[in-house]
Amino acid sequence: MTTAAAPTNRLARESSPYLRQHATNPVDWYPWGPEALQKAKELDRPIFLSIGYSACHWCHVMEHESFQDPEIADILNRHFVSIKVDREERPDLDHIYMTAVQLLTGQGGWPMSVFLTPDLQPFFGGTYFPPDDRYGRPGFKRLLLAVAEAWQTRREALVGQAEEITRHLRQSDRVPTATGRLDEQLLRQAVAQLRRVYDPVHGGFGAAPKFPHPIDLRLLLRTAVRFRDDESLGMARHTLDRMAHGGIYDHLGGGFHRYSTDAQWLVPHFEKMLYDNALLSLVYLEAYQLTREPFYRGIVEETLNYVLREMTSPEGPFYSSQDADSEGVEGKFFVWSAAEIERVLGKEVAETFNYVYEVSEEGNWEGRNILHRTKTDAQCARLLGLSEAELTARLAEARRRLLEVRSQRVWPGRDEKILTSWNALMIASLASAGAALDDPQYTSAAVRAAEFILERMRTSDGRLLRTWSAGSEPKLDAYLEDYAFLIDALVSLYEATLSPRWVAEAIKLAETMLADFSDAGEAGLFYTSSRHESLLMRSKEFIDGSIPSSNAMAATGLLRLGALTGRTDLRRRAEAILEAASGLMDRSALAAGQFLVALDFLLGPVRELAVVGDLADAETQRVLRAIRTRFLPNKLVAFRSRSEPEPTWTPLLQGKPAADTVMTYICQDFTCAAPLAGPEALEKALEKG
Repeated sequence: MTTAAAPTNRLARESSPYLRQHATNPVDWYPWGPEALQKAKELDRPIFLSIGYSACHWCHVMEHESFQDPEIADILNRHFVSIKVDREERPDLDHIYMTAVQLLTGQGGWPMSVFLTPDLQPFFGGTYFPPDDRYGRPGFKRLLLAVAEAWQTRREALVGQAEEITRHLRQSDRVPTATGRLDEQLLRQAVAQLRRVYDPVHGGFGAAPKFPHPIDLRLLLRTAVRFRDDESLGMARHTLDRMAHGGIYDHLGGGFHRYSTDAQWLVPHFEKMLYDNALLSLVYLEAYQLTREPFYRGIVEETLNYVLREMTSPEGPFYSSQDADSEGVEGKFFVWSAAEIERVLGKEVAETFNYVYEVSEEGNWEGRNILHRTKTDAQCARLLGLSEAELTARLAEARRRLLEVRSQRVWPGRDEKILTSWNALMIASLASAGAALDDPQYTSAAVRAAEFILERMRTSDGRLLRTWSAGSEPKLDAYLEDYAFLIDALVSLYEATLSPRWVAEAIKLAETMLADFSDAGEAGLFYTSSRHESLLMRSKEFIDGSIPSSNAMAATGLLRLGALTGRTDLRRRAEAILEAASGLMDRSALAAGQFLVALDFLLGPVRELAVVGDLADAETQRVLRAIRTRFLPNKLVAFRSRSEPEPTWTPLLQGKPAADTVMTYICQDFTCAAPLAGPEALEKALEKG
């Protein structure tokens, strides 16, 4: 006897794993699109818009409690047109309606639940609602009936409220007032602002819940060098150390969880996001370049190896996320009991492991143990009476065995959709690591992913698309973040491979971005292109969130690309964006970290390094290693093989004759000092600073 398959709704035809998770709900779900929007107008019903994402724990909870409930589904189906949106596919919609929910309630989050008029204006919203009154929140069932009744009896008031909210939305999204000042004082003020919210005990910024803030940490590394500021470096290092020792880091498999629910970095929200691991691996890489601390290199390698092992598709690009839950329980995949560890490792090794990772019989979270550390290998070795080498080897073998056992558990779900912007962040990190660590596996992975996006996720006229899933065609016009992040990543990929094709592709994308996203009336770029569907508003994104703001990354990429190619038009566009953001940088460093990183590059001095040699030659490779292994955030590297003619795409390589040995030219504003012959001369010059 076979069991009949559960009936499905329209979401079964979608490519998003998050939408497909709701395909068997009794709710008559629509994806966002003309069919749903037209149906709301025809039926004269309000829209119930639910926005979430695959790795969201409370999204799963609300789906199970409410959207699978036949009684709640019946209310939705009789009184509303219900639309489900994956926020990672449609960040444009998420930005608009999250801002509305924040205006209405003073807070936001996912799942987002918002009610719209048929012409898409929001009149009520919130986040998670339990099915019945609890947790101090109104029950979803009661809420739906109240909204439906109000739509029938007090519609004029609801429409008036929607119009007022829409006015506020459009006002709130205006470009911040500019100061017009772009100078070092903005960087000094930013450090002072970060110092005020810095946690001197546990590292990081603010209190619980605590997010990693990799962009702000990258800024601190830059101000540490620019101002010879030990305090900036100390804040960055303390935070990096505490995060990598905390439970937010996966000590067995590598990689970082989303954030810490406490101030100590102990208890994470266990989902793993591609963008977090891209941004964090890059800041740990820069910290390694600056300090030469092997611990930071280890975190970079473990994090990137996790991505290559668990988050890379057979086609080359990278998956979006892994869930917090497995078997319906948050964190179950990642936590341990002391007895389990002893069964795997044996009593003697388990005692050592449990001491280092602070595993106890009673556990540190819901009776289980989240692996974490408060002492370094050197401290533990001394206290255990072992050599550091012996302890390191013993721990590595223990982690390998525990990871092998963990891999036999029920795995968390994985969102396997490919997003252009998130992939670009990982391409940039892998390319940078491949160059700095002289590890070709990372460079090769970056190249494969970039080739996939440029070959498979573009329209016939070369414009980018947002998302792709196996078995589906790529879809959705790309957003500003997709273009901006990829332009910046391609510059990093050029510096790692020295192949000019990546610069050529970056130039094409930059020209398309400026043509499609520019505002003729004001500075800054729109988040959606001029070809995008008409929405409630066409916004501009200036404030950093969990990923850098799209305008800040556009400025970053245009500055780097313009400097590399000598395109002063690209530099001017970047400066105009930075000038528009100067007021934001002045007032709120925590909202403008990426703008401040771009400002650091703009202020320079930018060290332009032109290398003429033979890539097969050991001395040329030594020159490149000397450049790549150092923390030189404001640098450009251009390379010409001595057997090739002078390229035309960059003035940096023009008028640089080849010689029998590798020649390096250190330039500023394309004015170069005397050439340095051989690797020793360059190494000495870089040591002088």
